[in-house]
This record gives sequence, structure tokens and C-alpha cells, in this order.
Amino acid sequence: MIPFLQADVLAKPEPLDFYDALRLSSFGGDIEFSAATTTVYATDNSVYQVQPQGVIYPRGFEDLQQIAQFLQRQEFRHLKMAMRGGGTGTNGQSLTDGIVVDTSRYMNRILSIDPEKRIARVQSGVVKDQLNKALKPYGLFFAPELSTSNRATIGGMINTDACGQGSCLYGKTSNHVLGLRAVLMDGSELNTRPVSKIELQELQKPDNRSGAIYRLIDEIEHDNRDLIDKTFPKLNRFLTGYDLAHLREDDGGLNLNSLLCGAEGTLALIAEADLNLLPIPRFAALINIRYDDFNTALRDARFLTGLQVASVETVDAKVLSLARGDIIWNRIADYFPSEEGKRTDGINIAEVLADSAAELAEKIRFVSQSLAASPQSGRHGFTTTEKPDDIEAIWTMRKRAVGLLGNVEGARRPVAFVEDTAVPPENLADYILEFRALLDGEGLDYGMFGHVDAGVLHVRPALDLSDPAQEIMIRRISDAVVALTLKYGGVLWGEHGKGVRSEYVPEFFGPLYPQLQRIKAAFDPYNQLNAGKIATPDDQPLTKIDELAFRGQKDRIIPADVRNAYDNAPYCNGNGACFDFNTDSAMCPSFKGSGDRRYSPKGRASLIREWLRLLSEKGIDPRRSAQALRDKPLWSGLFSRISNSLGSKNRDDFSHQVRDAMDTCLACKACAGQCPVKVNVPAFRSKFLELYYSRYLRPLKDPLIASIEHMMPLVAKTGRLYNGVMGSGLGRWGMKQVGLTALPSLSDVHLTKELRTRNIQMADANVLNNLSTAQKTKAVILVQDSFTSFFDTQLLLDVLDLLKALGFTPYLAELKPNGKAQHVHGYLKSFTRTARNTSLYLNTLAQSGVPLVGLDPSMTLTYRSEYRSALPNETVPDVKLPQEWLAQHLGQIASGIKPSAERSTQNYMLLPHCTEKTNATPTIAAWVAIFKHFGINMVIGESGCCGMAGTFGHELRNRALSENIYDLSWRQKMQTHGREQIVMATGFSCRSQVEIMEKTQIQHPLQVLKQLIAS
Repeated sequence: MIPFLQADVLAKPEPLDFYDALRLSSFGGDIEFSAATTTVYATDNSVYQVQPQGVIYPRGFEDLQQIAQFLQRQEFRHLKMAMRGGGTGTNGQSLTDGIVVDTSRYMNRILSIDPEKRIARVQSGVVKDQLNKALKPYGLFFAPELSTSNRATIGGMINTDACGQGSCLYGKTSNHVLGLRAVLMDGSELNTRPVSKIELQELQKPDNRSGAIYRLIDEIEHDNRDLIDKTFPKLNRFLTGYDLAHLREDDGGLNLNSLLCGAEGTLALIAEADLNLLPIPRFAALINIRYDDFNTALRDARFLTGLQVASVETVDAKVLSLARGDIIWNRIADYFPSEEGKRTDGINIAEVLADSAAELAEKIRFVSQSLAASPQSGRHGFTTTEKPDDIEAIWTMRKRAVGLLGNVEGARRPVAFVEDTAVPPENLADYILEFRALLDGEGLDYGMFGHVDAGVLHVRPALDLSDPAQEIMIRRISDAVVALTLKYGGVLWGEHGKGVRSEYVPEFFGPLYPQLQRIKAAFDPYNQLNAGKIATPDDQPLTKIDELAFRGQKDRIIPADVRNAYDNAPYCNGNGACFDFNTDSAMCPSFKGSGDRRYSPKGRASLIREWLRLLSEKGIDPRRSAQALRDKPLWSGLFSRISNSLGSKNRDDFSHQVRDAMDTCLACKACAGQCPVKVNVPAFRSKFLELYYSRYLRPLKDPLIASIEHMMPLVAKTGRLYNGVMGSGLGRWGMKQVGLTALPSLSDVHLTKELRTRNIQMADANVLNNLSTAQKTKAVILVQDSFTSFFDTQLLLDVLDLLKALGFTPYLAELKPNGKAQHVHGYLKSFTRTARNTSLYLNTLAQSGVPLVGLDPSMTLTYRSEYRSALPNETVPDVKLPQEWLAQHLGQIASGIKPSAERSTQNYMLLPHCTEKTNATPTIAAWVAIFKHFGINMVIGESGCCGMAGTFGHELRNRALSENIYDLSWRQKMQTHGREQIVMATGFSCRSQVEIMEKTQIQHPLQVLKQLIAS
């Protein structure tokens, strides 16, 4: 049995007193300091792990003022805090052992958009892609680009002065910040913008914090102008944060935005920003160039930048090979073809922008001809695309490079600590040669990608930081890279901020560093804001790169084979792809619906990793505990579970906090398909629940749900009685008592009778084996699932009718439990037994050579995923999705089968099931091809999760979240149903949710197809 686990909770009496003081004031935000919350906020995308004392979520500007004012009280001046947005920093910028202030939960409103002046005013928690989605109808966008744009907040971008692809054209975030509304540490308001010399004189007069700041900054800039000019490099990626080089306005005034942009929250609390907007380029194209030598790609980039291109991005062979196994590759593979006898060791992606189609065509022609006229040894071909969707997909691949580098096998994983150096672009190729020699000398693997036009290349060496011998390489490599960067006239911090690497700030700034300290002291006299980063007042030390705890130090206690057994959870690198803002993305609906980072794959992976650490401290191997549990009868330990569940001594068990995060998981497996590291929450969730419920009692709903497939044949015999009871007020009340709600009604279609009417045979191995080869080519076995067969029987019959109409001979497999519900709820012993029995039956049928086809995506994909995990040394059935099988057999379908002209002009939209869309991505395009074969226009709708996900939406505790998730994406799509287009859905759970929410029914695409070709 898994024991009681006490997690580290760092909320000391002082923070608790501070929280109490805030609560007693007019503070309107949330305050959380549970072990689960602080564990999730202990990591970012860096190598460090620092557990905060709590997290505060302010609701607005006044709340930030309250936080600052209370921190300045004598009794709280020893407390530290750090601002946090998306939490994806690579250098520990937002990590603190103090208090985290997260503006992303509530301060995420776009306050105004002025399309005439091209200005947007936003709160600091607004996500970049959220802003650009709102700007798109005006033909405008916020230009600074970065790979984390779907989760990076504007506040985070400002605090790191973020930029990425296209910075040579558009610059950095600071180039587009017109004004900031910030809170100083005395609680006063500071509004920064470019001010004239006359305005500056007025701002310097008040005897307050802001007046003192303006006087000091004016003095420092004036007295150190030559030193500033000498120290700050003339680079596209100029030094950010405390940016004295860009302070002075032409008329003698000042622009304090230059100080705050890139200051990483060490000077003030940024609440709002006025941003400069640009027109969206009307026409764009990408030229994708392949090389057999990465050094050639780097050197060729200099040539490309002179060809009227907007940006040049590079990717090395390591990243490219990882991209080929990623969810996005299917959409872009044609642009990076493999050529016989040629290897691709790197690529350059050149972007071309234009205001007209003619101008774009001319620019593409010019670049193409220039490439042909200036051949390079090692450059071996290129492709071009002007399609917006394909351009977006290629950039998505490039953006996902950060996360993809974490998707490797073994304990050594690429990590960020010297990965955004910047040198003059003309020095980049030589610089990288020495950089690579340095890493090669250490015997390290690494991946590279980046912005070669700006002289920035992201380099991530692969290290196992749970190994103390490799941990010390952080210091050795960092010192060497600092020296190498200075040799080539560059900076260590070209893009992702200084963070813990601020240790090198005094060395770089030299005699100018004391001036940075004076600035820090003026803004933050008690060193409370992100202490130890960039600069400190007086003689207080900066944090050293090997002073903070590395994640690997926490991992060392967990045996490597235990880490490997938990579905990549311990290897989550914190890139935050699961924080995707886009409501039409399938990635983590529970996070989108709740706004709680504990309920994200990153959050759940962090909690499981901590749970494994606590178990390891007690000498417990969860794999052995699980096996021991499976060897015991179900009732074993019942009295102990009752005692643990009722006893108050277990109230603070950390396992409860882990279970709370797991309870909101929809088991949609979008994370398994979309997470660059392939963190599979449903897989490790099941393992956790199995062990958790060896200590505590299960809710009554769990055994009901887990046994539903086994009970349904019996329940179906009393279908009318079941429907009557479930539809009654008493029945609904009863179901709520066990935790269930919104249950579907059994179909009133009599399957056996209808099969006889249609002369459909049940699949029999002997009959199938005796079919001729010709007969087998036209035969197909439809694999039943309990939900379709009992609740949507008409779909099953419609598909059988369709198959016959298309000239096939369908057989129906006996209904066997699939076990999906058992797996979801952690009944892994029962699931393994179910998987083995069902596999034996389906494999017997498959041996005939007749293909197996399932209908429900979630159930069908269980055979190729969960079955393989449960039965690693056994053969699992190969059950195709219907579109997979049908697309392969379109050539066998009579060409004369066409819908009527009237029907074929109707618009149709398919909303695929999340699991299908993210774990069988290439099959989605097959639906379009199938409908096109019949002359029907069908599109795949961009949608998030419907919120049902199997039984999730039928569980009472989840119903509100389920409906909230539906409202994020599906409700809008359903508003077009029957008006602009016909909406279809492949998932039974999706169609059930629509029926509940919209009081209407939508059909499976095969049902629609049947109707169309019969018309």
C-alpha cells in the first residue's frame, strides 16, 4: 500500500501573516500556497527548481498596489517576490523562493484597440496570440515574434524584452512598447513613455519615488554617456534591461521604457502596456533550403539576408529528425523531401513579404534566381510555398523546436543554459564552429536552431543533471561560452533574458555595473523584486548559476527505471506547450477551462514527479507496489482503506493534491500527441489512481463506470425500464448520489432484428478463413464498441448499409469489452485482463486476412496505444479507423456512386475527436479525400475539445468544467449547423455533448455519406 506522503510546504509564518494582511485589506485576488501549487510553480523551462512560498493572482492594478504597499511594511521587508506570466523562461527568470505574483489568471484583458492610431492597451497577462487574434480583423498585429507566442504573456515579453524570428525586420518587444503602467515598491503609480526635455524637468520636480528615479536616471545617463556607448554592443539583439543606451530621446528627454523592458521584474510591477501595432503583411512566402552540411547553412544565411528576405531561420539535423516524428510533420513533409543519395544536415527557412501578389512573385523569382546563380557546395535544393496554412505549419515546426529537443530517449536530455548567445551575424559561422568544438570536446550531443540573420543560434547540450558529474559541466561550459562570446563581440543574453545568468553581468558591464546597482536601489531599495537577478543594491550578491538547486538534484533519489516507467512525466522540460491559448486547439482542455496550471500536463507531470520523489524517499518502488496490488484480491485491504478515508490523520496527504489534479484530466490524450516531449498524462494518471485507491476508498461512480461495458448487455434487456428510470426525477437524483449526471438513453433500435433484416452475418473465423481471395478483398469486419452499439445503434446500422452500398461485404464482430473506462479510472489489473481476452478474439478474426475497422475513435485507438502498453510482449489487434480503411479502398468503389448535384453543393464541416486529431493526425486528411472522391466539399473544423471525453462530462463533479470547455470552442461551431453548413462529429462522446448542450443531434460523417449517395 502507498503510504501517507508529506510534501514540502515552504509557507513560513511570515508569508502567512502577509497573506492574512492582504486578505483583510481590499485585495481581490487569489492566494494559494498548497504544496501542489508551489510544486507546479517551482520550475520553468530552465535547469532549476526553486519552490516558492506561495502564489498570488491579482485581479487588477489596485491589487498590485496592495501587494507592493504591504511588502514595504517594516515587518514584511524581508519577503521576496517575482512576477510570472507564462512561466516558460529558460534561465530561471521568474523562479523565486519567495512569493510568485502571476497576472495570467485574471489580468488578461485587452483594454482597448485603436486601429486608426494603431495602438492597443493591454493588461500584462494577455497572451501574445490572444492579442493578435483580436487584432486580425483590423488587419493589424503585434510584431515581435517568439516560439512561445501561444502562451507567452505580454508582461513576460516586456520583462524579457522578447523577440525571435523576424527581429531584423521588426526588432524587439521594447521597439513596440509605447508606454507602461507600473507599480513602484511604495505602491505609487509609474507611467512611462518617451518624454521631452521639458516634460522631463517637470517629472523630476516631485519629492517622491518617481521624481527621484527620473533625477537619478538623467544623471547616470548624462555622466556615463561615453562608457555606455563603449559597453553596449551594436547588435540587433542589443543588451536589454536597464538599457541605458536607448534611454535618451533626440531632444534630450528620456524614455524609461528602455529601463523596464528586459528588467525581468526587478524594478517594478508592470500592470498594463500601450503597444505599437503594424499592418499584417498582405502576402508572404517561405523558401525552404536544404543542406548536407550545417556549417554551409550557417554561412549561406549571410548570403540569403542580402536577397530582400524578411528573416532567415535555421534548423539542424537533430531538430529536423525530431520534427519528423512530431504531430506537425505530416503537414509540411512535402517541403523537406528526402532525396536519394543526399542527406539533410540542416535547413534555412527564408521568409519573403510583400504588399502585392506581383511584388511577392518578383521577390521569389529574384531569390530563386540568385540561389541558382550562386551555387554552394552542400546546398542541394529548395521548395517554396505561398499557402498561408502551410507557412503557418512550417513556422509551427520551427517554434516547436524548443520542446522537440526534449523528446529524446534516455536520461540525457537537451537543456537550456547557454542557448541564446548573440554575435555579429558575420561572425556567427566561425563562432559556432568553436562552440561546436567546445561541446564535442565535452563529448556531448546537442541540437541547434535559431535566427541566423540576427546572429542568434539556440544551442542545447544534452545532459543528465541527475548525475553529479554532469551537473558540474554547467559551470565549466557556461564560463567557456562567456569567454567565447566576448571573443566574437557578442553577448551571452541574446534573447531569453539574464535570469540566473546575471552572475556574469558585472564582468560584462565592468565599471558601469555600479550604476545599475544605483538604479536597482532607487526602484527597489530592499531588494525584494526578483532578488539576485541583473543587479542588486549595494554589496548584496547576485545569484550564481550553480547556487540554485538543479532539477536533477530532486530527480537523483528517483531510480532511473522508475522515472522511465511514468510516461515522460519526470522528463517534462517545462516548455509550456500545454498552456496553449488557442481555444480551437485540442491541447489540454482542462487547463483552458479552469485557468489552473495544476490542471495542465506540465502541472500534472510536476506533481507526479514530486510524488515519485516522496515515494523514493521512503524506499518505495511504485511498480512493485502496483504488481503486489494486482496479485491480491479486490477486497484485500478494504478495512484499511475505510480507515484511511475516514481518518483525519490523512487529511494532509500530498497524494490528495495529486489526485485532485488528476480528477480534472479528460483522458483525451491530446498531450500524448501534441506535447513535444510526449508527456502522456492519461497513462501515468491511471498508474497513479491504481495505487492511490489502494490506500483510499473509491467514489461509488468508479466501479459503475469501470464495469459499464460488462453490464450493458444485461441492462439493454430492460432498455425501456432503464430509459424510464434514468429520465425520471428520481432516477436523476439517484445517479447524482453516486456522482453521475446527464446520462444518455439506450437506443430503441433492436440490433439483432435489424441485422437479420439486412442479412448481416456475425464474424466467424471459420467462415472468414474459407472466403476466396477475391471475396476477402471486398470483406470488412466492423468491430463493435459498447457505446455505439447500445446508445447509438442506428450509426452501426447506417455504416453497415453504407458498406454494402459501396460494394463491400460487412461482417459484425461480437461485442467484446474494450476496457477504455477501466484504464481511465486506474483499474489496470482488470484492464489488462480485458485487453488480453479481447485481443485473443480479434486476433483470431484478423488471421483470416479480413481487415478490422472500429467506429469510435477513442475506443479504436485504445487498441494501438493502451493495449500495447498493457501487453508489451503480446500481439494486439490491428483495428483501423474507418477513414484509414476506406481511404485505402476508394479505388474499389464504383465511380458511378455520386450524390445529387443539390447535395454535393452543400457545405460540410467535420469536428474530429480530440484523440483522433492528436494521436492519429495523418488520418484526418483521409476524411477530406473520402468526401472529395464522392464530389462533396467537406472541411475539417478547427476546434478544441467538446468537454465530454468519454465519461468525463457524465461525472457530476466535472459537469460544470465540461460545459465551460464546450463553450470555449464547440458552441461557436454549432451556431453554423444547419445554416452555413452541416456539422458532423466522429466521437460518440462529442455527439452526446452536442445533444445535451444544443438539444439537437449531429451525425457521424459515414451517416452523412450514406444519405448523400442514397439521394
